[in-house]
Amino acid sequence: MDVKKFIAEIKESKPLSSQESNLIEQAYEFAKSAHSGQKRKSGEPYFNHCTSAALKIAQWQLDSQTIAAALLHDVAEDTEFKLENIKKIFGEEIAFLVDGVTKISRIKYREEKEKSSKTTEENQAENVRKMILALSHDLRVILIKLADRLHNMKTLSAIPYQKQKRIALETSEIYAPLAYRLGMQNLSGELEDLAFPYLYPKEYKWLIDNVKERYEEREKYLEKVKTIIEKNFKENNIKPIKIDFRAKRYSSLYKKLFRYDMNLEHVYDLVALRIIVQTIEECYAALGMIHQLWPPLPGRIKDYISMPKPNGYRSLHTTVFCLNNRPTEFQIRTLEMHDESENGIAAHWLYEQRKGKKDYLERKSSSAGKKELTWVNQLRTWQKEFSDPEEFLQSLKIDFLKDRIFAITPKGEAIDLPSGATPVDFAYSIHTDIGDQCIGAKINNRIVPLDCQLQSGDMVEILIQKSKKPSESWLEFVKTSIAKKKIKSALRNNFARPKKSSRAEFKITASDRIGLVKDISSIISKNHINIETMNVFPNSNHPIIKIRCNADKEKAEKMIFKLKKIKEVKEISYKLI
Repeated sequence: MDVKKFIAEIKESKPLSSQESNLIEQAYEFAKSAHSGQKRKSGEPYFNHCTSAALKIAQWQLDSQTIAAALLHDVAEDTEFKLENIKKIFGEEIAFLVDGVTKISRIKYREEKEKSSKTTEENQAENVRKMILALSHDLRVILIKLADRLHNMKTLSAIPYQKQKRIALETSEIYAPLAYRLGMQNLSGELEDLAFPYLYPKEYKWLIDNVKERYEEREKYLEKVKTIIEKNFKENNIKPIKIDFRAKRYSSLYKKLFRYDMNLEHVYDLVALRIIVQTIEECYAALGMIHQLWPPLPGRIKDYISMPKPNGYRSLHTTVFCLNNRPTEFQIRTLEMHDESENGIAAHWLYEQRKGKKDYLERKSSSAGKKELTWVNQLRTWQKEFSDPEEFLQSLKIDFLKDRIFAITPKGEAIDLPSGATPVDFAYSIHTDIGDQCIGAKINNRIVPLDCQLQSGDMVEILIQKSKKPSESWLEFVKTSIAKKKIKSALRNNFARPKKSSRAEFKITASDRIGLVKDISSIISKNHINIETMNVFPNSNHPIIKIRCNADKEKAEKMIFKLKKIKEVKEISYKLI
């Protein structure tokens, strides 16, 4: 395919300005040259994969920057050109999208077990976290990756068997659920169907052998039903945009049959009639008309318009006793609802363009927190404590992230936390002892209060004191359920201990240097005094350090004498509280 034909195909899906066409042409020629001579396992030119992904992005009505990034998405990883080259030629936005896809592409889900299965599972959990981190920065990264994965699944037969199984499993358990959560139900189902023959070859063969004739027979039956529907619509002045058939996907059909002992007679939506009308009022009018023609099955009317699914899916579903008293499912929706069902979040780009909201497309980061996206508001925040990485992965299939941040340990491990989380939440997510013994924290090498809110990408170092116990005041600002649970547990365990007659608050003014706070806390710890809180307040080159601890007057005065031996300490005082 040459560039002119490629641009023509793009224009069949969406209009392009001359500036947009020029950008896409430039990306096309650059990617084609970069991948020159490269072949896929199937023997076809590697560049065919790039054009397929980009065409899918265009079908989803995404902007020209995303189409260009789809053409370039494998350049940095698989050619001699680097991200810097892409940034220099195409700008930061496209380079950011390509970089995000490159990072996700390095993830390998459940590869062959290595030395330690536990270590491997932990790595898998961490990899999934990285993928979600990319999603939280810009949804278009995930959309490009989904287009990339769709084409890879269509050519999966060309690669070795073990790799087929791994990629199919990854698609079924990670990418198809992601597509579903983004409202892209059609894509999710297609990915599931493409993975199904590789994951369950025997079951797939059984379905092919047993269902094909049923599909054909069902469609002939629905042709008769469609004729009756069209006649009644005309009499009732309902003007449908389209009436067509929706065959149940093999993967979802098998899951449903499994619940009914593989009895096809119990599956009413083997092939369903889908009715697309112009307005919501016509949706309900069509539903009423169908119920006048045929009685509905009890409990089989589902109104996903007034109460959409968590991923934003909207439609009316009903199953009726139709011709020959045969249970038949109908789905009724508007064209906008249908586009959302097919393309999910990608459909919003199209609607915003139609409304003329160009600023929506010009934002560099399409965050998952956009309030104007209905489906985002319906996503639920995770509040589960995961006992092991496998549980984490299992939960990913059930729930999804909203308002999450990813803070980094000094060793480079990403810690998944809710928005608004503090260093104390971070400490408890690492280990109970780290949380219990926390006396302070550094964010990006700067000392911060323990109630400071973390941001994605922050590098966090926890300062600890052995034998320290958590403070009840922490419960006022921690966000995670695991932190609250651990703090309350520690407080209960220490409830029976005799309370100190008094506490002291030290105020220290000192010259700043690396390791100062550590030296101060070390002296206090060696004297068997428990630090409750430690906060540092920047003040030119002489920060003020406030420390609350369980010291009476006698201990406090002894501590002042010892702390003054630190040469950087300029002034020190205390008060009993």
